Amino acid sequence: MIHTHSAYGGMMVAPHHLAAQAGRDVLRDGGTAVEAMVAAAAAIAVVYPHMNAIGGDGFWLIHDPAAGDAPPVAIDACGTAAAAADRHFYRGHSAIPSRGPLAALTVAGTVGGWAEALAVSAPWQAPLPLDRLLADAIRHAEDGVAVSASQARLSREKFEELHRQPGFAEAYLPGGAPPAPGFRLRQPALAATLRQLAVEGLDSFYRGPLAARIAAALADVGSPVAAADLAGYRAQRVTPLRVALREAEVFNLPPPTQGLAALLILGLFDRLDVAEAEGFAHVHGLVEATKQAFLVRDRVVTDPGRLRADPQSFLAPAALDERARRIDPTRALPWPQPALPGDTIWMGAVDRHGRAVSFIQSVYWEFGSGVVLKDLGICWQNRGISFALDPAALNALEPGRKPFHTLNPSLARFADGRVMPYGTMGGEGQPQTQAAVYTRYARFGQPLQQAVAAPRWLLGRTWGDTSTTLKLESRFEPALVAQLQAAGHAVEPLAEAWSDTMGHAGALVRHPDGRIEGAADPRSDGAAVGV
Repeated sequence: MIHTHSAYGGMMVAPHHLAAQAGRDVLRDGGTAVEAMVAAAAAIAVVYPHMNAIGGDGFWLIHDPAAGDAPPVAIDACGTAAAAADRHFYRGHSAIPSRGPLAALTVAGTVGGWAEALAVSAPWQAPLPLDRLLADAIRHAEDGVAVSASQARLSREKFEELHRQPGFAEAYLPGGAPPAPGFRLRQPALAATLRQLAVEGLDSFYRGPLAARIAAALADVGSPVAAADLAGYRAQRVTPLRVALREAEVFNLPPPTQGLAALLILGLFDRLDVAEAEGFAHVHGLVEATKQAFLVRDRVVTDPGRLRADPQSFLAPAALDERARRIDPTRALPWPQPALPGDTIWMGAVDRHGRAVSFIQSVYWEFGSGVVLKDLGICWQNRGISFALDPAALNALEPGRKPFHTLNPSLARFADGRVMPYGTMGGEGQPQTQAAVYTRYARFGQPLQQAVAAPRWLLGRTWGDTSTTLKLESRFEPALVAQLQAAGHAVEPLAEAWSDTMGHAGALVRHPDGRIEGAADPRSDGAAVGV
């Protein structure tokens, strides 16, 4: 039987149970949802290193009920391309290399995002000390954690492209070989880095003694990211995108994220008048809405400084009405579109005062660039490989620009007072899984855990796939699969009933009476834990 967990004193959900517990314990100690999220973000960077690291980027949505009808605070913690990272730097390359020092071309923004989020929450109450927030992450890095099955599998699958990258083998390949599930992985260099942050403050990552060490280590391996790039970085508070639906208003991040696509899918599906969950109209409708959303995303989303159109304009009622008319309720639009990779974590927190956080953190591909900085234990992202070397491309490489991001955390505020932070990892699958979870819970009334656990689909690719087929978990009814095929969908049945291909979703819902519900994905190593 599928159960949704509930609590009143606060709740945390994460795709690794140790990260969920780190956040939950901060809530138990009286911390805010933001403080709990910083603790969980630091912990998951240790215990789920194939998915994220402090050398990656992050994005936040922060809801404070005391702010009334004001939108949630949105934080863009995306790093920019280094000053030296121009097309001349990559002369001789037809594309930016996907691994290694040349792939480590953008500043890591997530730690700056932690700092900005803590600044948002500082007026709420007396802040907990930073060393308390980082304590669990430091302990797990020093004492060691059991390698998860997904980390072990990806270490094997990506061994050839990662094992020669600077510092990778020393950090993640004990004895030079991929670790087995359950192996006790210790990360003493990362523990020391986190301890230095706890003592010097988060700003030291960019403008302090730690920044000097990071810049020197990046220079040693040949990354274009320099001390000046780190010093010039600041996470930014931005205006979130929003879409009005029948039962709720949903928020997400603006470009350079694909938050626009996540909201477009919901806005378009809202206009299809689907009456029942899990049938052809539900799945087909969301898949076709996804196609329309991706067509917009792929011609609009880029660095905020060079947007050709206001992304919010695509979410206006008239624009959604017009685009929804392009969806055939019985036939699939042919879909030969290119795909985008990505590996990520999403986490949610709600504290006892009803403050809610939707947060996402990533190094892009599994283990990012594969570069682990010497004596620091920091795995650096390869998010910058989403830049193109073609100067005419929408996301052309230029110094100081932000790369396209698959990352996008969502948060819904219902007319009846409920608040729902939700999200997932999974590259192209992120907005699709968000739409599945939201519609199952909000539109069709499924219990929250059922909405997360139910069979899922993916149009496109993630986790190393290259096809753009419509992938279905094996638990879908054969009759529905046949209907989708007959409608023209290029269906690819998956052997797994609970496939990692579908990402690791999670959701929390805070009810007006203070009760908090939480759901973690059975496809992950995660948990929803309450106080």
